Amino acid sequence: MNQQQQNQTVVPVIGRFAPSPTGPLHFGTLLAALGSYLLAKCSGGRWLLRIEDLDPPRVVPGAAETMLRLLEQLGFEWDGEIVYQSQRYARYQQILGQLDQDGRVFDCSCTRREILASAPHSGEEGPVYPGTCRGGARGKRSERAIRLRVADEDISYRDGVFGLQKQNLAEEVGDFILHRVDGLFAYQLAVVVDDIDTGITQVVRGADLLSSTPRQIYLYQCLKVALPEYFHLPLAFGDNGKKLSKRNGDIGLVTVENGSAMVWRALEFLGQSPPEELFHATPGELLCWGRNNFQAATIPAENRQVRF
Repeated sequence: MNQQQQNQTVVPVIGRFAPSPTGPLHFGTLLAALGSYLLAKCSGGRWLLRIEDLDPPRVVPGAAETMLRLLEQLGFEWDGEIVYQSQRYARYQQILGQLDQDGRVFDCSCTRREILASAPHSGEEGPVYPGTCRGGARGKRSERAIRLRVADEDISYRDGVFGLQKQNLAEEVGDFILHRVDGLFAYQLAVVVDDIDTGITQVVRGADLLSSTPRQIYLYQCLKVALPEYFHLPLAFGDNGKKLSKRNGDIGLVTVENGSAMVWRALEFLGQSPPEELFHATPGELLCWGRNNFQAATIPAENRQVRF
């Protein structure tokens, strides 16, 4: 292979689907499964599966197994072994120790009430942490959270669906938590470590995580690891104007019986215009069509209402 050929070598696509086992598979989760699966597979890439059971109080017993069985029945095929976050606490602790050695984290004893009282303003996800404990714990609580010290600079990235995104972490988020007071690791740390360790090059998920991505990019930078590409999919809203989720009960619930219709609707929702004659095809046939025809450029960059 000559130098020009080496320069043209394409990094293989490794995507993933990472559901939380907090209930049955519903339309919103199916969008993430379908989008991540087809974007990886239409590029000849691999599609990994991770169960994000990081927060035990929220885990519904048996939900992961039920979801995995349904995905198989719908025709999804994943590569490699399934990763469970609940089995990776030692790894998260190792990375937290590395960040501590690099002087990037600090203990915080502030309560939420104290942060609310002293925060300069609120961002998309609550009050902006004002840096109270940066020089040493000053809150009233004896328990400690661990926060990542952020820089006062813009974090920018180009999303494959929603285009250029920019956020100043210091102004809009503040130093954010990596290890919670209750002893659990924060999602922001776990998701980055998991994606790094499994070689993920393509992250496809819902648009509700657009504002979380700059924090994860900053963590990548702290750990000196190359970034994946990001595709955030539009969210499906119900008649009440709220995002469809497991909280909606049976509305949008995916089953073996309605699987074909749900996959067809998900393709349509993601801007793929599946042929009408495929409406009664099997889920496997729809996935096959998707692998051959899926186009990221036609995914709409807007959240929309869907009726069942």
